[in-house]
Amino acid sequence: MDILEHSYAFGRSPLGAGAAATHGDIYLFGGHIASSLSPRLHGLMFAARGVPWRFHLTETTDADRFTAQLQDPRCLGTSITMPNKVAFCAQLDGLTDEARAIGAVNTSFVRLDRKTGRRTHIGANTDCVGIRDAILARFPDAASTAHGRPAMVLGAGGAARSAVYALWRWFGATEIYVVNRLHAEADDLIASFAASVPAVRLRYVSQLHEMAALATPAIVVGTVPDLPPQDADEVRCRALCDAVLCRTDADKGILLDMCYMPSPQTTLYTSAADNGWRVVSGTEVIARVCIAQQILWLEQGVDEATAQQAVDAVVTTARPAGGRKATKTGRQDRQAVLGGKL
Repeated sequence: MDILEHSYAFGRSPLGAGAAATHGDIYLFGGHIASSLSPRLHGLMFAARGVPWRFHLTETTDADRFTAQLQDPRCLGTSITMPNKVAFCAQLDGLTDEARAIGAVNTSFVRLDRKTGRRTHIGANTDCVGIRDAILARFPDAASTAHGRPAMVLGAGGAARSAVYALWRWFGATEIYVVNRLHAEADDLIASFAASVPAVRLRYVSQLHEMAALATPAIVVGTVPDLPPQDADEVRCRALCDAVLCRTDADKGILLDMCYMPSPQTTLYTSAADNGWRVVSGTEVIARVCIAQQILWLEQGVDEATAQQAVDAVVTTARPAGGRKATKTGRQDRQAVLGGKL
């Protein structure tokens, strides 16, 4: 419940008599969101909690349209997905510490200014909270066993930034290895955290001999699509991951793969499990991200039974109809396969 307590630093509740007596509307803003899992997950949780709230899809990247929707008094929050997570930050009245550090939002919620009563729209990042909660729900000892050890992130996009923050903030990573196909993208990520959270230590690793000299990470987080490598850089990244997961003399840690399409049992997930790592699937992350959003909107906790229903709903939806092999090609389609379209 820490995110709820912190949210009141921005003002008081807008719900008056409570969520059950309020007819609230939540809007998802993003591109290519017709197949989003959010309506099903949030609808399930709204129903389980007996609140008359509605969830709407708004397929747009228009910041002005986003700003106009915020002015609707029935709009009590939004879910924000690609490619709007960075661009829409500027349209909000404030950002939580996590969102400011990561440089991206996936959620907004409403609080009332304590002096004027004016509605303010606050941007939050519950992607990092979902990573934290998914790991701790499966492995409660993770915060203590990972503390003081290095970690590793595969990828350098928005999901990777959330993973870096979670690994540093809640799991005490001393250093985080960044494995990514493009050096420039990794440099951008490293520079961003150097400016926003200088205490985060990041190291770009691009060669097998470099990785061989480094300590085994306690937690590895994958944030890239589960597709066969298409070029030399992607082959190199896969080899670097394999070099860590296949170590025979290492203290095996935890592998979380945020990708869940076309199957939660991704190549990375399966390789880690086969090599003795403890594993967490992307479906669990997506469910926990949505749960954190609901806590901010409804100002209520979510019991574990409802949380498990959300996880089960994602698993059912994400299960492939005919095998786990991906068929999409092209950089845009490859990115859409990553489990980030909420």
